[in-house]
Amino acid sequence: MVTYTNRNEVPSHEKWNLADIYSDIKKWEEDYLLIEKMAANLNQYDGNIQDGHSLYQYLKQREELSYTFNKIYAYAMLSVDENTRDSQTQSHLDRAKQLSVKVSAATSFFMPYLLSLDEETLKAYISAEKELDYFAEDLWESFRYKQHVLTKEQEAVLSQLGEALSTPGNIFGMMNNADIKFGEVTSENGDRVELTRGMYSKLIEDTDREKRREAYKAYYQPYLQLKNSIAATLSAAIKNNVTTAKIRRYPSALEKALFGDKVPKEVYENLIKTTKDNIGPLHHYSRIRKEKLELDELRQYDMSVPLVGGVKQVISYEEAYDTMCKALAPLGEDYIHILKEFKTARYLDVRETPGKRSGAYNLGIYGVHPYILLNHQDDLDSLFTLVHECGHGVHSRLSSQYQPQITARYSIFVAEVASTVNEVLLINYLLNNEQNPDVRKHLVNHFIDQFKGTYFTQVMFAEFEMKTHEMAEKGLPLNVEVFNQTYETLFREYNGDEVIFDEEVKFGWSRIPHFYRPFYVYKYATGFASAIHLATKILEGDQETLTSYLEFLKSGSSDYPLELLKKTGVDLTTPYPIENSMKRFGELVEEFSRL
Repeated sequence: MVTYTNRNEVPSHEKWNLADIYSDIKKWEEDYLLIEKMAANLNQYDGNIQDGHSLYQYLKQREELSYTFNKIYAYAMLSVDENTRDSQTQSHLDRAKQLSVKVSAATSFFMPYLLSLDEETLKAYISAEKELDYFAEDLWESFRYKQHVLTKEQEAVLSQLGEALSTPGNIFGMMNNADIKFGEVTSENGDRVELTRGMYSKLIEDTDREKRREAYKAYYQPYLQLKNSIAATLSAAIKNNVTTAKIRRYPSALEKALFGDKVPKEVYENLIKTTKDNIGPLHHYSRIRKEKLELDELRQYDMSVPLVGGVKQVISYEEAYDTMCKALAPLGEDYIHILKEFKTARYLDVRETPGKRSGAYNLGIYGVHPYILLNHQDDLDSLFTLVHECGHGVHSRLSSQYQPQITARYSIFVAEVASTVNEVLLINYLLNNEQNPDVRKHLVNHFIDQFKGTYFTQVMFAEFEMKTHEMAEKGLPLNVEVFNQTYETLFREYNGDEVIFDEEVKFGWSRIPHFYRPFYVYKYATGFASAIHLATKILEGDQETLTSYLEFLKSGSSDYPLELLKKTGVDLTTPYPIENSMKRFGELVEEFSRL
């Protein structure tokens, strides 16, 4: 594995090119000043929208502002993520956040104004101003929020509190990415070295159980040390969310989160119930793991080690990219052409370096292109991560290419479909092109573990979020003990009685960034269930499904997410997609058991 001590050592072709957004910081500063002026100009429409023409002028200028502001914010955020320890780029991001508050304050009058109109007046405005046709669907969608929008004065106050309400998540992000120092582990040379996230992902899969245990203890060390601070931060985030839901008159924080996508809460509840009703194969897999590893006690640091010994694949970034393009060939030549462009045009930031944001993500910027952050470790997990994030990237690219700005950004609800279809196609390709029986067994094992992490773990997280928000809504305390007890109970329900608990297990909640983005993680699971159906049909050569899927990738937010999925043949208002996924997981476990 290639390691770098600083960002300057990384070859330029493995670093993203932020010059595609701004060639230098001076141009960023120019646009920053421009946005301040545009925000002030928008504020002048407060009380001065009297007809269709003035309504159109306001909406047109607001969209223009949004286009430029998104570039300002993205440039600042991406620059920070290159090195979270750089105080100069952090100051730019802080200024971008402050600018966001100004923009929010300048436009906070609009929703109360719009919803003060009666439908006949709005119809008359749209009829009189032809250019409003572009915004018409969005305007009518806003009427769904009528009962949840406050008075102009109250909306202005809430917009001023925007940055404060996001503070818990920002604090956790800085702790998790910049401040946390993991414990020490023993290097291959016998030296004591500080653990990194990249090292941890390797060591937790090591066949040497003592190395796994040592890495596990070192990884959780800072989270246990900061347990009270993190608990206070997470508690504040949950209570902020619950309070905002109450202020806006939603029945619950969950229903507030689901409202924008028009997803009934029954879809969320059905996901959890159907999964737990079919949890048997996951418990069976825990028993297989214990037997295969020949352990008297199965512990959490035994849950990631591959069960097929002697298979340690080293996959370089170049090889991973080539494999991805071959694996995704069933999606067509145009899809592969886009993937190749991602690499040559430097849309990806590949290597782990000190201070770089952990994990991986895709950020689509309308009018520019997607940016993909990786921390590539030259292994099978990194290949899957590459394929996953490029699924997001192509989705962003096609939606931006085929949709106007107003509908180009797809809902988070459907975001994980594209990424997971890619993963299913990848595992199919790898299994079809591997003759070595040990490697084949390793791949089935890997797919089961991917399934477990992308689906079951996310459903467990989703239930944790639902339970802790319900506690807050009832006025119950949220602290370390409550979080620990809730998380431990769920972990046992999902993983079975085979796992013996170390102290660290119940602190799993303390390291999850997604908990500061409430009711997000369930979408991984619904996306996975949808992807299982779609990928299976595509691999069977179903041309109708392939065509509808590619259209889905071009659709952005042109319809509600459940409706977009129904057009591909996936109906998440029924238990079938979830049951189908559970059936597929059971088949994989049985296959692995036979092997």
